[in-house]
Amino acid sequence: MTFHPRPQAGQPRPWAFPAPERGALPNGLTVLRCHRPGQQVVAVEVNLAAPLDAEPEGLDGVATIMARALSEGTDKHSAEEFAAELERCGATLDAHADHPGLRVSLEVPASRLHKALGLVAEALRAPAFADGEVDRLVRNRLDEIPHEQANPQRRAAKELSRQLFPSALRMSRPRQGTEETVARIDSAAVRAFYEAHVRPATATAVVVGDLTGIDLDAVLGDTLGAWTGDSAEPLPVPPVTADDTGRVVIVDRPGAVQTQLLIGRIGPDRHDRVWAAQVLGTYCLGGTLTSRLDKVLREEKGYTYGVRAFGQVLRSTADGKGASMLAISGSVDTPNTGPALDDLWKVLRTLAEGGLTDAERDVAVQNLVGVAPLKFETAAAVAGTLADQVEQELPDDYQARLYAQLAQTGTVEATSAVLAAFPLDRLVTVLVGDAAQIEEPVRALGIGEVTVVTN
Repeated sequence: MTFHPRPQAGQPRPWAFPAPERGALPNGLTVLRCHRPGQQVVAVEVNLAAPLDAEPEGLDGVATIMARALSEGTDKHSAEEFAAELERCGATLDAHADHPGLRVSLEVPASRLHKALGLVAEALRAPAFADGEVDRLVRNRLDEIPHEQANPQRRAAKELSRQLFPSALRMSRPRQGTEETVARIDSAAVRAFYEAHVRPATATAVVVGDLTGIDLDAVLGDTLGAWTGDSAEPLPVPPVTADDTGRVVIVDRPGAVQTQLLIGRIGPDRHDRVWAAQVLGTYCLGGTLTSRLDKVLREEKGYTYGVRAFGQVLRSTADGKGASMLAISGSVDTPNTGPALDDLWKVLRTLAEGGLTDAERDVAVQNLVGVAPLKFETAAAVAGTLADQVEQELPDDYQARLYAQLAQTGTVEATSAVLAAFPLDRLVTVLVGDAAQIEEPVRALGIGEVTVVTN
C-alpha cells in the first residue's frame, strides 16, 4: 500500500477588507466597484436617499410600500413579466426601507449582469405603481402587522423604541408603519414619495464580483446611466434624542411560558472614536456562547438558550447626529424571570468591579478579526458592507481600519467602553411575558420603576 505524504499547511496570506474604486456617472450617480476574482455571482447594492424621516405625516410605511412596489411592474413590463425577466437572468432582487434610506439589492451571475442591471434601472427609472399592485402590497402589509404583534421579539423591539424616543421622532414608531398609517397609503402617495426622493444624483451603486471581461463602464452607461432626474439638496436630519432613564416595562402576555427580554439604550455611532472598543467590550459581554452573560444565564443557571449583547446602528452621520442601539436580548422561562434579571445585573456589577480579563479580550479579537476573511467570502457580504459605509457617511476604507483598531484595542479600553455602554442606572428593560407571574419578582429587584402595558 502506498501512502501519500500528509499535506502541509501553506503560509498564511495577509488579508484586508477589499478596497473599492470610486467614480460617478454623468447623471450624478455615485459608483463603487470592487473586482473580486472568482466571485461569479455579482452583487449590486443601490442606496437611495429616501429616509423614513422624509415620510409624510400620517403615512408611516409609505417608504416600505414604495420599496416593495419597485419590482411590481414598470413602463415596459407588468409585474408578472418583470418577475419572469429576472428569473431568466437567474437573478434575485430585493428592496427595503430603513431609517437612513432605501436599499435595492441584486445578485446575478456575471454573464447576466447587463440584462439584470437593465431591469434594476428600469424599476428605478419608471416604476408603474399600478393601483392594483399597490393595493395588494398594502393589504399584505396589513396582514403582517398582527403577526408581528404576536411575535415576542418584534413586540419587545417595538416597545423599546416607543419608550426610548420622543413620539415626534420617527424612530419611536414602527419602521414599516402601523395599521392606521398603512391603511391610508395608495398609489398616489407612493408615487409622490418616489418623485420627491428617488433620483440618481443622490443615489450610490455598489458593484462587487468577478468583473473579468466585463466592460463595467459600458454596462453602467447603458443601464443606470440612462436614469435621469433632477438634483436635490440633502435632507435635513433631526438629531437622535432618547430618554434612557432606568425603568422596566412589562408587556402583558397572559399565560406566556417564556419572557422575552430586551434591555437597551442609545449610544455613539460608528463615527465615534470609542466604537471599536465598544464592539470589543460588548462582544466579551454577550457576543457568543462563551461570553459572560451566557456563561452565567445559560451554562450555570440554565435559564435560557442564549442571551446576546449587541450594538446596532440606527443612524450614522459625519456631523455627529447619529446613534446606535445598545441592547441585551434573550428569553427565559417565566418562573425564572426575576432570578434571571437579578443574575444579569450581577454580571454587569461584577464587570464594573473587576473589569474584563486579557483572556476574554484575546478570544474576542480572535473571533472578530480572525474570521473576517470567511465573513466576507461572498460578493454580497462585501457589497452590503460597502453600501452600509456609504449609507452611514463613512470613508471607503473604514472596515479595513476597524479591524486594525480592534486588534490594537486593549483590555482596559474595552472594559471602559462596555461599562459606558451598559450603565446599571440607564437601562430601559422591556419584558414581554405574563405580568401576573413576573411583575412582583421584578419589582422586588429594585432595578427601576415598573409599568405594565396591555396593548
